[in-house]
Amino acid sequence: MLRKVVLATRNRGKLGEFRRLLAPRGCEVIDLDGAGIRRDHEETGDTFEANARLKALAYSHDTPLPVLADDSGLEVAALGGRPGVHSARYAGAGADDEQRIRRLLEELRGAPAPRAARFVCALALAQSGRLLLEVRGECPGEIAFEPRGRRGFGYDPIFVFPELGRTFAELSAEEKDRVSHRARAVEALWAAAGGIDTQRGTRLIE
Repeated sequence: MLRKVVLATRNRGKLGEFRRLLAPRGCEVIDLDGAGIRRDHEETGDTFEANARLKALAYSHDTPLPVLADDSGLEVAALGGRPGVHSARYAGAGADDEQRIRRLLEELRGAPAPRAARFVCALALAQSGRLLLEVRGECPGEIAFEPRGRRGFGYDPIFVFPELGRTFAELSAEEKDRVSHRARAVEALWAAAGGIDTQRGTRLIE
């Protein structure tokens, strides 16, 4: 069972979410800086799964601990699935969340409601250069016509969760952690991780 993992990120918002999701399960989460890993590996895959796998395997050579890598993003139906794997770079290198949101809303100008979208989270767990497992979580929703809320990060202010009628940025951390794509991916991860022996770095489930 997982007791301590290195999360392949330097994103403080993402780190906070994974800590909230895994701490109640008795799993400590540290980020790359906390593990003393200074180098970065580029995300060159064309799917969320490919990028998560790439990062998990690459960073697993830099630490004896199991490495959990996440690649997540927003897919908008009216944009043919964009921004997808380019969610973090959608408005160009160095752009912030506000600039990415602005570009997305500009591209959707004139598109009628409901503007269907989904958040996707692909997780990969690796240790010592071996891939142990992969899971995926999705959360369907809609794109708002303007940002709402001050919580969360990324595209949260424009992602409406229809069942609650609010954006992710309007939800409390506890509410978001019950329904988000990361919550669903972590639930799948934990169900599968019962067959993982991280002392040996072997996959025990098929």
